[in-house]
Amino acid sequence: MRVTLTVNGETLRADDVWEGESLLFVLRERLGLPGSKNACEQGECGSCTVYLDDTVVCSCLVAAGQAEGRRVRTVEGLADGERLDRVQQSFVDAGAVQCGFCTPGLVVAAHDLLDRVPDPAEEEAREALAGNLCRCTGYEKILEAVRLAATREK
Repeated sequence: MRVTLTVNGETLRADDVWEGESLLFVLRERLGLPGSKNACEQGECGSCTVYLDDTVVCSCLVAAGQAEGRRVRTVEGLADGERLDRVQQSFVDAGAVQCGFCTPGLVVAAHDLLDRVPDPAEEEAREALAGNLCRCTGYEKILEAVRLAATREK
């Protein structure tokens, strides 16, 4: 099967896609976008979080065929060329990036939160990030990065 979708503003096509292949696999292996990570393959860890038509989803749970003709925005698509998005830069500045495996999903989830709630309360930030697991931190630096990003202009 052929899947055509718009990824980070660019129309891309993947050929010979198997019916049961995930959007995550297509993004990483067929389209060369390694930002979203493959960890649990069950939608439990959040490492593969992307936007699908402006809604955050775990790309490991989306069949590639379901993305046909739709818009996908990955962590790579948040940056403006070489200029990092305010959330990406805040994660760097706050030291919220450790091994980096969970970082793409956390960044996309935080980006979505700040688009919906420009100045979230601590509880709102915790709730928005609850679907993303990190094995390296106690989440304090991650929450600090969200607070920092909330103070920065889009």
